[in-house]
Amino acid sequence: MTLVYKIFRAGEFKAFEAAGRTAGSPDDVRDGFVHFSTREQVEDTTARHFPGEVGLTLLCVDAGPLADSLKWEPSRDGALFPHLYRDLLIEDVKFARELPLSDGRHVFEGCLE
Repeated sequence: MTLVYKIFRAGEFKAFEAAGRTAGSPDDVRDGFVHFSTREQVEDTTARHFPGEVGLTLLCVDAGPLADSLKWEPSRDGALFPHLYRDLLIEDVKFARELPLSDGRHVFEGCLE
């Protein structure tokens, strides 16, 4: 099983929970796909795009069922990142966990599978 991860700010996650689906964050909507990261990429993604932010939620999704809509495309330094070309559905989410902040850094221990 290949797992991919998505970071949402508190308001984005609440809206997702309420609606049961989302086109993603404002950045995702602008780009036309939902940005995901692999386990190896998610910590760097969070440090780059959410430095010091509180109230983040880490979502874990099994990439297998998304296969027809999930494209692996080059991004930072040519690394392949998973991009979802459809709404993310609440039933796609394997788990969602709050991402704690300690000394200004997000703590992933115990949050990733």
